[in-house]
Amino acid sequence: MRKYLFGTGLFSAISAGMTLLRSARENEPFTWRVALAWLSWGITLALAVGAVVDTRRASRGKLIALDSPVAGQEKELFEARLKRR
Repeated sequence: MRKYLFGTGLFSAISAGMTLLRSARENEPFTWRVALAWLSWGITLALAVGAVVDTRRASRGKLIALDSPVAGQEKELFEARLKRR
């Protein structure tokens, strides 16, 4: 599970969220730029979590969507998981 939690996508999404939270504490007005930053962060977080879910499903031998970042690597991920056992 640690390989999922310390992945670069998830790590960068969490650090970007911390930066947005720090900027929200200041007395800055809420503008359309801030709204776009939060929307962008939400999309980034959703994509990072989706990649983790797809990697886990592929390593367990389940089908994943063709637009996934690990599409086409299901067999290698499954074989690597079997070797670890």
